[in-house]
Amino acid sequence: MKPTLVVLAAGMGSRYGSLKQMDAVGPCGEAIIDYSIYDAIRAGFGKVVFVIRHLFEKEFKEVFSAERFGGKIEVEFVFQELDYLPEGFTVPEGRVKPWGTNHAVMMAAPVVDTPFAVINSDDFYGHEGYQVLGDYLRSVEGKKGAYSMCGYYLKNTLSDFGSVSRGECSVDAGGNLTGMVERLGIERQKGPWACACGKSREAGEVTYKDEEGLHPISEDCIVSMNLFGFTPDYFAESERLFKVFLSDPANLANPKAEFFIPLAVNSLISEGKASMKVLSSAAKWFGVTYKEDKPDVVAKIRALVDAGVYPENLWGK
Repeated sequence: MKPTLVVLAAGMGSRYGSLKQMDAVGPCGEAIIDYSIYDAIRAGFGKVVFVIRHLFEKEFKEVFSAERFGGKIEVEFVFQELDYLPEGFTVPEGRVKPWGTNHAVMMAAPVVDTPFAVINSDDFYGHEGYQVLGDYLRSVEGKKGAYSMCGYYLKNTLSDFGSVSRGECSVDAGGNLTGMVERLGIERQKGPWACACGKSREAGEVTYKDEEGLHPISEDCIVSMNLFGFTPDYFAESERLFKVFLSDPANLANPKAEFFIPLAVNSLISEGKASMKVLSSAAKWFGVTYKEDKPDVVAKIRALVDAGVYPENLWGK
C-alpha cells in the first residue's frame, strides 16, 4: 500500500502577497511544494492530491503537472470553494472567508481511498517527517481512527516578520494527543507588552492573541504544523462534524469562523472514535509566511543541496 499525500494549496497567500505556493526557492526554480513531493516519493507515497481553487487552476496546473514529477507519483486536483457545502446548507450572507483547513481536507474525499497525509503547501517539513508518517500510515492500513501527526517545538516555527497560527498540542505519557488548540497571532514580542489579564510583561516572550488580547505561550510547547496522517474514515467523520459546525448559529453569524483540523480531531478524540499518535522526528521545519521569509528559506535549501540532501536540479530537467 502506498499512502496518499494531500497538499492544502487553496490559500491565496494574502499576507505573502502572491501565489507563494508557486514561488521559486530552489536553485533551479523549485518551489517548496517540489521538495515536499520529492520527499514524499522517497518515503513511498504513491499519489499527491492538490487542493486548489478554480481562480488559479490554469496557472497551478501548468506548473505542477504529473509531467513535472517525471511520472514518479500520481497527481490529482480537487477544489475548495466557499459554496462547496453539504446538502441543505448555503453560504451565509456576507461570508467571504474560506471554511478552513478541515473543509479543504474534505474536498479530497472522492479521490482518496488509502491512509493519507495532509500538509500545507508553503511549509518545508524535511524528509524524516514524511518517512516516519509514511511508515505509520502503512502500519494502520485497514484500521479506523488511527490518526497521527508530527509535532514541532513552537520556538522553531516562528517568523521574524509577523504573526503565525499554530495548533498547541497536549500529549499524554503514551505519546497520544489529548487536545489541540488553535492559537492565532503568535509572535515574539520585541518590547514590553500588556497581557490580557492586565499585567505588564517583558520583551522576548512569545504570545498568542484572541478577542481578549495577548496571552503568553511557552516557546517549548509542541505545536502542529498541519503535518497529519489519517485513515480514510476521517472523511465521513469530518462531513458529520462539519454539519454540526454549520448548524451552530454562532458559527454562521461569525464571518471568520473556520472549521479547522484541530476542531475535528479534538471532537473525535473526545468522542472516543479516534486516537492521534504524536510521532517524534528530528525533521526541521521552515516556511514562507511573509515575503521577508523567502531569503532565509532560499539559504536553508541551498545549504541542504550543498550538503547532498537534495540534488542541485530536483527533477533533473
